[in-house]
Amino acid sequence: MKGNILIADDEDMIRELINITLSKEGFTCFQAASAEEGMEIINNQQLDLALLDIMMPGRSGIDLLKDIKQVTPDTTVLMITAMNDMDTALSCIHNGAEDYITKPFNLDRVLLTVKNTLEKRRLIMENKEYQAHLELKVREQTEVIRTVMGEINLAYEHTLAALIRALDAREKEVGSHSERVMAYTCLLAEKAGITEEERIIMGKGALLHDIGKIGVSDNILLKPAKLDDEEWKVMRQHPKIGYDILAGIKYFTGAAELVLYHHERYDGAGYPHRSAGDQIPISARIFALVDTLDAMTSDRPYRKALSFQAVLDEVIRCSGQQFDPKLVDVFLSIPKEDWEKAAGKKL
Repeated sequence: MKGNILIADDEDMIRELINITLSKEGFTCFQAASAEEGMEIINNQQLDLALLDIMMPGRSGIDLLKDIKQVTPDTTVLMITAMNDMDTALSCIHNGAEDYITKPFNLDRVLLTVKNTLEKRRLIMENKEYQAHLELKVREQTEVIRTVMGEINLAYEHTLAALIRALDAREKEVGSHSERVMAYTCLLAEKAGITEEERIIMGKGALLHDIGKIGVSDNILLKPAKLDDEEWKVMRQHPKIGYDILAGIKYFTGAAELVLYHHERYDGAGYPHRSAGDQIPISARIFALVDTLDAMTSDRPYRKALSFQAVLDEVIRCSGQQFDPKLVDVFLSIPKEDWEKAAGKKL
């Protein structure tokens, strides 16, 4: 066993006896007759262990102990004390000393204490190193996982975007209705005080709101004339179809809720459940407003896009019926320019 040891004691004979005993065992010893000399050695040498006499002229061994623990906290300290000063020795342990040796001492006992103390220090240092290495490995693995998850999420987003564009194209939407309502949803949700995490989930739901139309035939979906009762019955199933598609995918758990409720009305006259008021998730209540905004400001086969003012008038007229009145207030507080910026489209 090797190690660098400081022996700080104002008695030359004691220092020399300890020095000879420890040096024979392969330890490298440094001697100091005072706390000041001991501190100088501490500042210039990397030490494993310090043997400090409590009673030294000038600054005491206790002062040196505190200095060592301040400067090199990994250096283990053993105090040297007289038999009649045990209370002081115990107080040193509270200040960071590992143990104490009493005078007069048996040199074999000193050697055994030093070896045991250094072995304990070695184990502690190895454990610290292992923990540091483990933490580094965990950080590295976490970063790898984050990167992979980011790539997976990006793949999800790209796949979703392609799917939604295909759905919009199927209904002959101009531009991407789904991407615009996603942007509008996130804007209104932010102004309504919704957290960023929840806004991300709402955005996914808005993007996928009509995914259930996959289960509706083109004869109904693209019918240029008015739908009859049976056809409406089929059309009204698309929120539930969309919900069933998404509910089993953990990534879309929150988004599925918006998909299921996005045709409900605040007054309970919507579908599929005729839910009303706060029974409708806030994500779907937000979506009802922004879906109306995009529908009214987009060209349709039977009419040209309406003005932004027409949207405001309709939202005010339907407040408390189709729309949540509190969210209507938030909607009306958002300037036209903010809506345009969100969707990248003039209104």
